[in-house]
Amino acid sequence: MESDNSLRERLIDVGVDLVTTTGSESLGLREIARRAGVSHGAPRRYFPTLHSLLSAIARRGFEDLGARFSGAVADTASPRAQLQAAARVYVGYALECRGMFELMFRHDLLDSEKQASDGPRLRESTLPLFEHFVALVAQCRTEQDTAKAGGPGTDAPPPAVTAAALWANLHGVAQLWTWGSLQLTLGTEPPDDAPRGDRLDRLVAAVLDAHLGPVAS
Repeated sequence: MESDNSLRERLIDVGVDLVTTTGSESLGLREIARRAGVSHGAPRRYFPTLHSLLSAIARRGFEDLGARFSGAVADTASPRAQLQAAARVYVGYALECRGMFELMFRHDLLDSEKQASDGPRLRESTLPLFEHFVALVAQCRTEQDTAKAGGPGTDAPPPAVTAAALWANLHGVAQLWTWGSLQLTLGTEPPDDAPRGDRLDRLVAAVLDAHLGPVAS
């Protein structure tokens, strides 16, 4: 007989597979139950609302993204290189896992006040990732000789503000690329024939330069 915990995890596994293959719009308690091979009322034993099940599925996305961050920065030395690697992973994940990415940043799931108290708040899954960005921005500031490298100087906003602006910029790059808007805008530029990865790398580098200043030569 299947244990309660294994069935709960199987329901989440099915939801992850569903959002990955068909998108977040297809997620529903009945469909997840059907694919899991249980009665349509079974998920409510573990997830009293669809909202709570979607939050559990989205947490898996943040776990995956966090693991990708760790792998990307493992062989990088400087904070700037780590930040650039993490930024590439973020944009790449958004394009590769569009359904999950959309689910992870749904406001109704991130709003702690609306989430049922049946487990960790989804918002708590986002904070460690953001705090990691803040820490890397702070380290970049510490190592940067602002007078010589043309960095942000003493009037620079706090690292958290810079990290938030950088994150928003990266999120916008990912979203506009998904919509095809950036390709349309850059379509007449000289790098038009460059592979997608090269063009995105240039955009990510430009985002970091805009918020942290160019890398000292």
